[in-house]
Amino acid sequence: MRKIDMIIVHCTATREGGYFNTADVDRWHRERGFKEIGYHYLIGLGGEIWKGRDEEIPGAHTKGYNSHSIGVCYVGGLDTKNRPRDTRTVAQKASLLKLLKELKKRYPAATIHGHKEFAAKDCPCFDAKEEYKDL
Repeated sequence: MRKIDMIIVHCTATREGGYFNTADVDRWHRERGFKEIGYHYLIGLGGEIWKGRDEEIPGAHTKGYNSHSIGVCYVGGLDTKNRPRDTRTVAQKASLLKLLKELKKRYPAATIHGHKEFAAKDCPCFDAKEEYKDL
């Protein structure tokens, strides 16, 4: 059993309204040389919560933190002109909150962060640490 002390939220950095699923992200990640999708969970536009990597397998989502974190990603993060923006749908927001609550039950000591806290990126295009500080 891995010791999990962080849950890190990401976005796919795709245009708002663009439909993508785990097969797409898995393909993108394999093209970059990963063994499989780097995230443990992906949240679709309609609020679908799709399983990616098994939680027991370290992710490939945040360099230096994968061994002790869970990676959660939502589809979107860019506006129609490819600028960073919080494009989460109402359904995505609800599913992300639900998933984070479930993960906090399994990993009560884990803190929630946005990828941008660890990399020079806008990902996930909102302040995850602030938004979920009370979970």
